[in-house]
Amino acid sequence: MLLLAIDTSTTAITVGLHDGASVVAEATTLDARAHAEHLAPNIRAALASAGAEPGDVTDVVVGIGPGPFTGLRVGIVTGRTFAFALGLPVRGLTSLDALAHEAWLEGRRGDLLVATDARRKEVYAATYSLGDERACRVGEPVVSRAADLPDQVRGLPTAGRGPTLYADALPDAVGPLDVSGGVLADLAARRLRDSPAGPANELQLVDPGHGFDGLEPLYLRRPDAAPAPPSKKSTLG
Repeated sequence: MLLLAIDTSTTAITVGLHDGASVVAEATTLDARAHAEHLAPNIRAALASAGAEPGDVTDVVVGIGPGPFTGLRVGIVTGRTFAFALGLPVRGLTSLDALAHEAWLEGRRGDLLVATDARRKEVYAATYSLGDERACRVGEPVVSRAADLPDQVRGLPTAGRGPTLYADALPDAVGPLDVSGGVLADLAARRLRDSPAGPANELQLVDPGHGFDGLEPLYLRRPDAAPAPPSKKSTLG
């Protein structure tokens, strides 16, 4: 097994490789605007670090957000294209889950809020319960102004860049700040290991109850750019 994980939902353009036992390589660049420029070189760097070729990859997992439209799309399209070229399965995971999983790996337990930068003075947010066995998401991700989140949620320890942007609303900042490709790969490998054997493993594993999501991006709102409505002149002839 050699699982390639890709995420471009946060400031980190990040790639990880997992061999079924552990993370064997990771390449990450912090740049909120140049996802397309950095992603392919990071994939090449991770493969080179692991002494692997593209043909050695057996599974592809992409972070499906939530995240800003353009950056998120780059990661998902790249993952789909890589998988299609090699005839591989491609699966999606909610990116916020990787941040909670990293906090869990670092030993944090109890309730956790993950809040990442959604721009427009908003955050993408989800709450988690971190138990002894894993981090479980409680409810679906939302997009909101940080100050508009419920008081009991805003008071939780908070991972992601939300607290650095809105410290007054999210006062209890904890790590990590951005998605790690290696952590996403570790989370995906664990969920693949725990999933039922059989044909479902060759599909997208879209059952939300199990922890894999479909490859539809979680934008949670309309993109900034949208087609202009037709003019009256063109419609009236």
